[in-house]
Amino acid sequence: MIHVVIYQNEKEECTGFQTEGHAEYADPGQDIVCAAASVLIINTMNAIELYTEDTFSVFSDEETGMISWHLEGNPSKEAGLLLNTMILGLKGMADDENYEEYIDLTFEEV
Repeated sequence: MIHVVIYQNEKEECTGFQTEGHAEYADPGQDIVCAAASVLIINTMNAIELYTEDTFSVFSDEETGMISWHLEGNPSKEAGLLLNTMILGLKGMADDENYEEYIDLTFEEV
C-alpha cells in the first residue's frame, strides 16, 4: 500500500508531504496505481521547481517508495495551486472503491 501524509499549516495550506510504500496492485511495470500516484507526485515537484520561486527540500528512496518533500516556508499562490491539484488526484484515487485498498491519504497539521 502507498501511504501519503500531507503536512498542512494552521491555514490548511500544504507545506509538504511524505510517501512510503508500493501499491502492489499489479506486478512491477504493470501497476497502474503506483504509476498514477508517481506521476501526480513527481510532476508536482517538478512543476514547483520549474514554475515557482518556492524553495524546498526533498529526499527519496526508490526501493521503499519513500519521498519526503517539504517547503521552506509557506507556499506561494502557484505552489499552493499545484499542491492542491496533486492532493485532488491522490484523494480521488484513495476514495475510489477500486483503488482504496492500495493508497492511503492522511493529513497532519505541523
